[in-house]
This record gives sequence, structure tokens and C-alpha cells, in this order.
Amino acid sequence: MSEQDAVVYVVDDDPSIRSLLIKLIRSIGLPVEAFSSSQEFLSSARPTGPACLVLDVRLPGVSGLELQDDLMRSGMEIPIIFITGFGSVSQSVRAMKAGAVDFLEKPFENQALLDAVNRALDKSRASLDRRLELREIAERIKSLTPREHEVFVRIAAGLANKQVADELGLSEKTVKIHRANVMRKMEAATFADLVRMAGKANLVSSISR
Repeated sequence: MSEQDAVVYVVDDDPSIRSLLIKLIRSIGLPVEAFSSSQEFLSSARPTGPACLVLDVRLPGVSGLELQDDLMRSGMEIPIIFITGFGSVSQSVRAMKAGAVDFLEKPFENQALLDAVNRALDKSRASLDRRLELREIAERIKSLTPREHEVFVRIAAGLANKQVADELGLSEKTVKIHRANVMRKMEAATFADLVRMAGKANLVSSISR
């Protein structure tokens, strides 16, 4: 994805800090959307591409740490960079344990903030790629017939064709045909690819041995 696909959100109640951050982030060619409160940010449209959030810890109403908790509960995955003029070790530990990319004290170095933004966007891109891959795997699994699905989870769990045939009451030849169909529909170049996709879809764990 290009830099133009990414967006940086800024939430800080200090107009001077917002202005500084907007200019700084735009200086490296990234679009910025700025808000004065957590509520204002939550009322905005959700990002569809790579994004990160530069978030002040102390905010009127919902604090930065509380917003982080709210976003986690809602399932919104957006890497967060905390900034604060009154940070504490306990706040920093809490934020980092909850997945924050960085915790910077004001006044921070411009390069430190930009480096954190780039790390956060890289993290966001990786997360989007994973979600896209999982959606593609799910769509391929939907294309399988019920019998192909039964064969898929068993061969991915390590069963030989004969074992699958015995479990499902099929001939070994029929299992081989289903296996070939599974490979084709799942777009698996190798058996290792098939096992990897089954693992990502948590299919192997659905069979108890």
C-alpha cells in the first residue's frame, strides 16, 4: 500500500499541540485528521486502510487510556502512540501492555514521534494483510462441499488417505479425488500451504484425537 492509503489520527485537547502534530506528520507526506476529544474521534468514520492514532493521555471526558480500552473492547484495531506532559510509569506500563506502540513525554523529539508513527503504520499494514488473508481463506473454505470439508480437516490434521477413508466410510480413491478438489479450491500449491491455511482458520483444532 502507498503512503497515500494511510492516515494518522491525532487526539489532543491542546490546539497548539494539534497544530504542531499536523504540520509535523504532513511534512512526511501523510494525511492527518485531528480531534480535540475522545468523543469527537469516536464520532468520526472508521479507517478502512492503514492508520494509527497519536493520543494524549490526559483528555477532558474520556481519557486516552480509557479510549484505548474502549477501542479494544469494540474490536477496532488501530496502533496507538501515547503522548503526555504528565506521564507516570504505571500509565506507561498499562498502555504498553495493552499494545501501544510508544509512550512519549512532551516535549518529545520530532524524529521520535515520526519514527513511532512509521512503526505504527507498519503494524497496521501487517494487521490488515493478516485480516485480508483470513477473509480469503474463509471464502475458499466456503466453496468446499461438506464432504470436501470433512476430508480437508482430516488431511490437514495429519491423517493419511486410508485413515480418512476408514473414518468417513469412503474408498481411498474417492478420498484422493476429494483431496485434489480441496487443493484446487483452496488454491494450495503444496500440502504445506494447505496445512498452513487450516491452521490459520483453526480447523485442525476442531478435530479431537
